[in-house]
Amino acid sequence: MNTKLSSLILYTDGARRKILNSFILLSENCRDNAQCRDTAYKIFGELLETAYDYGFSSDAWQSYIALLAVTSDNVFCRACERQRINDCTLYDFARRDADILYAFFNYDFTEIENRLNTDCFTMLKNYRTADNLQRACYAGISKHLNALVPKLRICKDSSEFFDCLCTFYECYGYGNLGLNRSFHFSDSDGKIALEPIFNACDAALEDIVGYESQKRLLYANTKAFIDKRPANNVLLYGDSGTGKSTSIKAIIDKFYDSGLRMIEIYKHQFERLPGLISYLSRKNYRFIIYLDDLSFEENETEYKYLKAVIDGGAQSKPENILIYATSNRRHLVRETWRDRSDVKVENDIHSTDTMEEKLSLAARFGLTVYYPKPGRDEYMEIVEKLAQRNNIDIDLKTLQDKARVWEMHHGGISGRTAAQFIADLLGNQ
Repeated sequence: MNTKLSSLILYTDGARRKILNSFILLSENCRDNAQCRDTAYKIFGELLETAYDYGFSSDAWQSYIALLAVTSDNVFCRACERQRINDCTLYDFARRDADILYAFFNYDFTEIENRLNTDCFTMLKNYRTADNLQRACYAGISKHLNALVPKLRICKDSSEFFDCLCTFYECYGYGNLGLNRSFHFSDSDGKIALEPIFNACDAALEDIVGYESQKRLLYANTKAFIDKRPANNVLLYGDSGTGKSTSIKAIIDKFYDSGLRMIEIYKHQFERLPGLISYLSRKNYRFIIYLDDLSFEENETEYKYLKAVIDGGAQSKPENILIYATSNRRHLVRETWRDRSDVKVENDIHSTDTMEEKLSLAARFGLTVYYPKPGRDEYMEIVEKLAQRNNIDIDLKTLQDKARVWEMHHGGISGRTAAQFIADLLGNQ
């Protein structure tokens, strides 16, 4: 088996290989002695830690091998990223590696257990977890693994096993980008890093009460983007708590299986945008660069980096990237009366360089969608529908009376206020 491990050509990377390396050494030198038992117990402990972190739901050993296969960053996985390749040298080498992974996946632990006089490997093969022990931070990875392992388990041979992995790469990709939908961006020493947002909240467009025309516009634009048709950068603006950010998160969830991913960045990172865009342009996904609560004060100039990236810079924005932003301001950059002091009049046309500079950023978003504050009737509709979804047993008049009192003391009418009111009712039931 050690010879087989050393024969792996592509699937050789990753810190998670430590468990596999330790297991191979154990299998080659397995004796009924304290040293071997100590090595085995360390493997059991590390597998349990991994199973807990990644929410394995069955057979911890097979789930671990599947985890290695879908998180390995190698040239074959990169080439297979959301596309099928075959009939090439790279494919042939990956096919040979699949034979070894298949052998690991279906390894018979009987001999090792007999030598060590333990049944711990069998216990791991029959791994199960309580629902309340599922780690939410790795929910995206857990979901994929727990769906993939049963498919790999019924493969009759290594050829079917390899085809199943290739299908997964084609559908989802591999590694962080393949297994997660939302990311934070960091740039340390010029090296681009995308950190998964493990605790991203689940959202669906249907869960947002009202704003039907706004949701249709956002959906249609994103669908065109996914279908590789022309699409616009989008600015969602309006009152706070109206569902702008939730709409974007919901649209990411909607099109995740179609290869859509979201990268959230902040104002202080705007000067790093060219490097990020260059990095993303080489990936076989579609990306929404998400700018939440976007606005600039008078003395902030980061918006100039954003302007250059969206339109007008030397580096054109790749076709697999759009920018979606939310803001409480229509024009993004705060204007002052002083901006109007340099107004020039020529042929009855009033112009000002300062104002044009500030307004030009918003103009670069091809699609602007307004999210107004709901009226009182709309607020009550949101409250009633949220109460129904959460099975709150309270008569309608009492619900409405409580909702009126709540909004008067908690920030006024908005969808967010309605959600907070429902959360308070649930907490006090």
